[in-house]
Amino acid sequence: MKAAAAIGRIRKIRVAAPPLQRFNVLSVVIDPDLLIEGYRLGVFPMATEDDSIEWFSPDPRAILPLETFHVPHALRRVLRRKIFQTTLDRAFPEVIQACANREDTWINREIIESYIRLHELGHAHSVEAWKEGKLAGGLYGVAVGGAFFGESMFHYVTDASKVALVALVEHLRARRFVLLDTQWLTPHLQQFGAIEIPRNHYLRLLRRAVDLPRKFV
Repeated sequence: MKAAAAIGRIRKIRVAAPPLQRFNVLSVVIDPDLLIEGYRLGVFPMATEDDSIEWFSPDPRAILPLETFHVPHALRRVLRRKIFQTTLDRAFPEVIQACANREDTWINREIIESYIRLHELGHAHSVEAWKEGKLAGGLYGVAVGGAFFGESMFHYVTDASKVALVALVEHLRARRFVLLDTQWLTPHLQQFGAIEIPRNHYLRLLRRAVDLPRKFV
């Protein structure tokens, strides 16, 4: 399927009524322009059990408000001890592969290769947490304008992914980003202040955010 045709199908999702919209796109690597347009329109891809790619637009949508981001007290103690060192875009392929290395995963080879390509083009980014020179945890996502779309996180060492999230939020604040999308709400994200909002509200925030002249790096 050509990217333009697929983008046309993505656009229809914006007016669909059901809480979760998805459609199938078969390809070897997802076209970078299709990925970026999907994010601009509020949809994102995931691999299903049969290894095909479907696009999702949850309602409600989870976001992590940057202005009210909360660092739990226990994590504050970890940060003060400076156990971890954080970096940006130092090990993107390793981070996405680590995120995929779990029993129940939506990240298949097509997703990995597609986002590595997006990283090479400067749109997908990673935050790494290191301990004693070894990768201990991290996360990755996509930046479009003033919006960052968090995709997945992992840890080898307790608290490493949480430290990476704190580093991400600090970086987004410094770069004057206005939207941190987390897709779905989980208890893990709730402890940091993540909330759910109606999709229509999310799309209004998204339209404003993606048109801002912001740079992740």
